[in-house]
Amino acid sequence: MSLETASDEIKLAVDLIQLLEENQVPTTTVLAALAIVQRDYLHKQAAEGAN
Repeated sequence: MSLETASDEIKLAVDLIQLLEENQVPTTTVLAALAIVQRDYLHKQAAEGAN
């Protein structure tokens, strides 16, 4: 599968991985930050569903 035909979430994941690796962000920092982002977006999703 080509990245050009990949889903938006795959494209975003690849971009994020590239950004994090290029900046040599430590794995523990990445995982902690992703947990925060996930919680934030789950709250956002719940709020959007409540409207």
